[in-house]
Amino acid sequence: MRSAGRSLPRPDLRAKLSGEAVFGADLAEPGMLHVRLLRSVVAHARIVSLDLDAARQVPGVVCVVTAADLADLDPMWGHYVRDRPILADGVVRFAGEIVAAVAAETPAAAAAAVAEIDVEYDELPPLLDVTAAVAPSAPRVHSGPPRPGFACPPSAVFGDGNDFYRWRVAHTRVEPSGAEDKLVTVAHEYAFPAVYQYAMEPHAVIAEHDGDRIRVSSTCQHPFLVREELALLFGLPVDRVRVSVPFIGGGFGSKSYTKMEPVAVAVARQAGRPVKLVNRVEDAMVTTRRHGMRARMRTVADRDGRLVSRDAEIWLDTGAYADNGPTVTMVAGMAAVGPYRWDRVGVDAACVYTNLPPAGSYRGFGAAHLQWIGESQVDELAEILGMDRLQLRRQNLLARGETMIPGTRPIDADLAGDLAAVADRLGWGPPLPGRQGRGISVGVSPAGASHHSQARVELRGDGRVAVRVGTQEIGQGARTVHAQIAAEVLDLPLDRVEVVPTDTGDTPYDRSTGASRSTTVAGLAVQRASEDLRAALLRTAVERWGVDPAVATLAGGRIVAGDRSWAIEEVGACQGHGDAGELAAGGATMPLFWEVCVAGAQVTVDPDTGQIEVRRAVTAADVGRALNPSLVERQDEGCALQVVGNALFEEMRFSEEGVLLNDTLLDYRIPTVADVPHEMACVIIENGDGPGPFGAKGCGESVFGGLVAALVCAVADAGVTVRELPMSPDRVWHAIRSES
Repeated sequence: MRSAGRSLPRPDLRAKLSGEAVFGADLAEPGMLHVRLLRSVVAHARIVSLDLDAARQVPGVVCVVTAADLADLDPMWGHYVRDRPILADGVVRFAGEIVAAVAAETPAAAAAAVAEIDVEYDELPPLLDVTAAVAPSAPRVHSGPPRPGFACPPSAVFGDGNDFYRWRVAHTRVEPSGAEDKLVTVAHEYAFPAVYQYAMEPHAVIAEHDGDRIRVSSTCQHPFLVREELALLFGLPVDRVRVSVPFIGGGFGSKSYTKMEPVAVAVARQAGRPVKLVNRVEDAMVTTRRHGMRARMRTVADRDGRLVSRDAEIWLDTGAYADNGPTVTMVAGMAAVGPYRWDRVGVDAACVYTNLPPAGSYRGFGAAHLQWIGESQVDELAEILGMDRLQLRRQNLLARGETMIPGTRPIDADLAGDLAAVADRLGWGPPLPGRQGRGISVGVSPAGASHHSQARVELRGDGRVAVRVGTQEIGQGARTVHAQIAAEVLDLPLDRVEVVPTDTGDTPYDRSTGASRSTTVAGLAVQRASEDLRAALLRTAVERWGVDPAVATLAGGRIVAGDRSWAIEEVGACQGHGDAGELAAGGATMPLFWEVCVAGAQVTVDPDTGQIEVRRAVTAADVGRALNPSLVERQDEGCALQVVGNALFEEMRFSEEGVLLNDTLLDYRIPTVADVPHEMACVIIENGDGPGPFGAKGCGESVFGGLVAALVCAVADAGVTVRELPMSPDRVWHAIRSES
């Protein structure tokens, strides 16, 4: 291959390094106002009164907007459950909920006006954890049955309690046999904390509402879904809402679906002028986060090391509003099963409302929550049985073509081969001396989300090619890979291909950016569009110049037929269209593919301080075909460092009243260069078995499931059992003392 399969540099690198790249906070519109938000300082309360008089008198203030100004709308939004008001109406359900918004000529005037708003609250008891929220006597966070959102699957079923959504599987392959004394059981309770995605750039939105049209520029990962939500919310046809996307400074799920766009549009509607809203870090942390979780799991094996059964109960804290919680719950439930050949498995996963900030998507969701629990129990069983931990996994792993969960796609990867590759690179062997340990884990996570991706590839008059596809460049390298795909099919140098930023007004539809689908699904659409353009170019050559179709081809930007050739721009304007819908041909079972979550780790634990040092982190990138090997490695390395934070020290801490305590970089610790593992290795595995372009499949999220689990298992191998994350020094220190 000329372009695809090579570690070519990113075409957008120069713009980002030079400062030419335009991000959301850089944007401005003529006559633009600045928006600041008043957020609730209590977790649960009735709003008794709002005094806005002083705020409206601040010089430069154009309008102060509250729920009362939206009385002509149905102001509830949410793609899965329509449960969230644009502005709090009569009640606040978490500390940080938006109560009012101010638009002013300057940011300072808007901030000054917010400080002048006087709110009287009648505080109510908050529900701050899932245990309290699912108690029989617990008050409801929301009254009435959940309203399905515009993107809610038709098959979704909701309950009327705080545990409003459940995903269950109960499957018996073989009736368990044998006496109880021939079985070994491990059963424990576990906890995972709420953590924040911490993209470098918070949310930024510019919105304009002129009465019958809405125009938005937003740092969003899913612009077409945002467009649909805004159209529904403000009562407009979809074609009268236009969403464009500038450069995005990272997402990791924090910019999935709709976030700040509704309030920005509502203020623009009231002001009659364009408005700009840029979140601060402390605002962003109460906009979305990873779900906190509690779980119980029981795993049973026989004395020969055959895994017999697994049961799990899971409670995910989705906060005051559902956001993407039901999907996270489903994926967590799948991860709890694990890719093993069980006789029987039963999982009950619940998505639970509380009075904490809403939780949504975060890289590797579900797998990050549950794989470490299941894999730590496999390790415990191996220890009881006196078996090698790697061998116990090997003899129970599902093979390609076997089904993990009834009704889902069969396993489409060589899990045993992936596990062996990581074990070999990790240096699996006899136990290490002292407080050192190795861990290894294997899992799969449903990927691809949806087959809905389209692309258009256009030949310009200067011989350059423009690729229009709705996937967002959020740092993962999507623009680079999509350019490589087009360049490969059209046999062009990479510098003659441009991937155009998304504007829903002229970009073909794409459902979303996430779920490792940018290469697999959107990339397939780009490949098909490029092939369509290639066919159109050759067809034109045959018709115009009488070229023999049997010998006509493209080479280096020219149409070549024997000893004759023409520059492709001589054809004139031409375009090709592509659709990834073939991934759903024949009613193909979801997921579109299984992302392999295999990783290994080696750690050292300091018994005096509880500090964990990550000596080695090894990840498997089972990508079918690596279209840009360097980007694959960087994806795994970046995710590995995020895992270190989630597993070892990150945690959102709330007061007894439900107020976030560590909402700044001074108080919320994220990984730095000092936390990078001493050695990181990404094992790229290419079997050409992906559903995407040239046999590729996505990567970038699997490390979360695999490496969190590997670290927990490595720490246990070093003699410290931890069943609540993060494995912070104080928690590890206390675990060492309690075990001794």
